[in-house]
Amino acid sequence: MTYQRILLKLSGEALMGQQQYGIDAARLMQYATEIKAVAAQGVQVAVVIGGGNIFRGVQAEAFGLDRVQGDYMGMLATVINSMALQSALEKMDVPTRLLSGLTIQRVCEPYIRRRAMRHLEKGRVVIFGAGIGSPYFTTDSAASLRAIEVEADVVLKGTRVDGIYSADPEKDPSAVRYPQISFEEVLEKNLNVMDMTAFTLCKENNLPIIVFDMNTPGNLARLIAGENLGTLVTMDGGGGRARPGSVPGGALPTLLGNEPEQA
Repeated sequence: MTYQRILLKLSGEALMGQQQYGIDAARLMQYATEIKAVAAQGVQVAVVIGGGNIFRGVQAEAFGLDRVQGDYMGMLATVINSMALQSALEKMDVPTRLLSGLTIQRVCEPYIRRRAMRHLEKGRVVIFGAGIGSPYFTTDSAASLRAIEVEADVVLKGTRVDGIYSADPEKDPSAVRYPQISFEEVLEKNLNVMDMTAFTLCKENNLPIIVFDMNTPGNLARLIAGENLGTLVTMDGGGGRARPGSVPGGALPTLLGNEPEQA
């Protein structure tokens, strides 16, 4: 086992599957199955999931709504997705806790760092909903912040693409995937998937991130087992993985072809 504690970042839009809106039951159960498999190995798993399949805060201004109001709507969308994932995991007998950046007492616990870490230590999957609870921050920023706060070994950014490419692989067939890349190279090449806040949090706290294809069954377990899947981003761009039980020790990744997802 390579990691003891991970933060898994999932896109809300990925939950749509082949649909145009909402939650695809098959995709939801696939993600729950993947998480159960790694949790069963003793890995402590925290999850942040976006809300783009329901509503994204940046859409608000296009609708003529207040941006702050829109961001809060987006946060509530992430809570809906988090509740769905929690229910799917609990149907598989995986103990799960949902902690929210907004106070919603009837459906989730308030986010308290020490409580979150205690849940992880007890082997419960912890889902962080509602972003960080403030407007203008994306769920990528929430993932970076929560990973740092709970002392995760790595952020695993699950996407529909198998890593970071020189260009959008869905639009440019000549795009090349990077097995490893340094933080500075990400900046120099202007690879862009995480917003600057999330980007800076990763850099300043030396937090490694792996971008990988979450939609291929078994990929999460293989990644945890040490297989070189996706793209690893570290300060020096080397291929070394974090030591079990280590404090965060790397940098940050980006992936062309996806817009940063609003909380």
